[in-house]
Amino acid sequence: MAKKTRVFECQHCGFVSPKWLGKCNNCNQWESFVEISSKELENLKPFKNTPKLSAISIAKVEQESISTFSSTQKELDIVLGGGIVPGGLYLIGGAPGVGKSTLLLKVAGGLAGTGLSVLYVSGEESAGQIRLRADRLQCVQEKLYLLNEIDLDTIKAHLLGQNYAVCVIDSIQTLYSSAISSAPGSISQVREITFDLMRLAKQEQIAIFIIGHITKEGSIAGPRVLEHMVDSVLYFEGDPSRELRILRSFKNRFGATSEVGIFEMHQEGLMSAKEASKLFFSQKQSLAGSALSVVLEGSRALILEIQALVCESSLANPKRLATSFDTNRLHMLLALLEKKLEIPLNRYDVFINVSGGIKISETSADLAVIASILSSFRNRPISNKTAFIGEVGLTGSVQEVPNLNVRLKEMENYGFLKAIVPKKPNLKTPIACYEAKDVSQIIEWM
Repeated sequence: MAKKTRVFECQHCGFVSPKWLGKCNNCNQWESFVEISSKELENLKPFKNTPKLSAISIAKVEQESISTFSSTQKELDIVLGGGIVPGGLYLIGGAPGVGKSTLLLKVAGGLAGTGLSVLYVSGEESAGQIRLRADRLQCVQEKLYLLNEIDLDTIKAHLLGQNYAVCVIDSIQTLYSSAISSAPGSISQVREITFDLMRLAKQEQIAIFIIGHITKEGSIAGPRVLEHMVDSVLYFEGDPSRELRILRSFKNRFGATSEVGIFEMHQEGLMSAKEASKLFFSQKQSLAGSALSVVLEGSRALILEIQALVCESSLANPKRLATSFDTNRLHMLLALLEKKLEIPLNRYDVFINVSGGIKISETSADLAVIASILSSFRNRPISNKTAFIGEVGLTGSVQEVPNLNVRLKEMENYGFLKAIVPKKPNLKTPIACYEAKDVSQIIEWM
């Protein structure tokens, strides 16, 4: 008799082992291995009857034009690269309560209002609960259909039986496939269901949005291959207790991954932010310890307020804390100020905060961080009509930043008068631009 093959799979990362392990060698999780049945093992094998295709020159391959249609949410269209692609498979993750289901129900209602048939599949809420939320969001439409089902075969039958343009799955961890004997939400179930949905989306040209739960580490629960199979991976960021929500793209086969969508949570649901920069700064008055900068999030310029608090420390090792700014970069800038400007910050606690809660991922705000620290240290207010734009190197030199003209154009919209920049722009602007080649020149504008 043939020897029975036994295979064990990690339910956290999908790592496969021929024997049971107490600790996964790939993700270091304990007690996570489950034996895979022979039926599940068969599904892991590659297809045997796949027809063989001969390789052809890329020059002879015909180009395919990608058409898109609007999601009815301007900010979501920006992140998706212009709109929804028919047959696209989109994965959206985020913390509980951040607004994933709210956004997609709003999108589904908006699309149904344009005449498209949309199927909203929920394995977590009843139809009555969704109707209550739809009433609040004002997205009740005749062409928006609800389906309370977790069985994949039933869902596929509905998608094949009707001419749906868009489908929303809420959520992928609640669905169940009869081809896999493991429980819903397991690695095998999520992988098999996502693969079936991917084939269905491509064959029937149905745009499918999948909501994914996240782990305590912040990644989408399930195998890593889940993110490889979909066309786009979007993450929602934001504190559920605040109105601001940011949607980032970490993978997009139809556009750039550097774009972000900015939303505000209201009674009517998530609304696209009309004037995004106003969410992150206030021009009411000039205060000590506050400096303004302009950063780029994708192709969009945002004006941010950098707040600093410098006070004498009673500890041998002063505190250095930063919110929404890289703490390691803050340590570097403080060391530079002590070395270059001989400011005794080694006896002071320094706290940095970016107003609005958006995380700064680029270095163009270095100059504003230094200006806010000096302003707080000397208790001298900085004009709220002045912005600081520039990257600071270890030698104290102020280096150029990309797309300076785009940043200045955003400043014009809010009536700024001055800008401290590494190099004057070639664009004519009513904003008075002053060059700062070295960080020591910042004192001149204090």
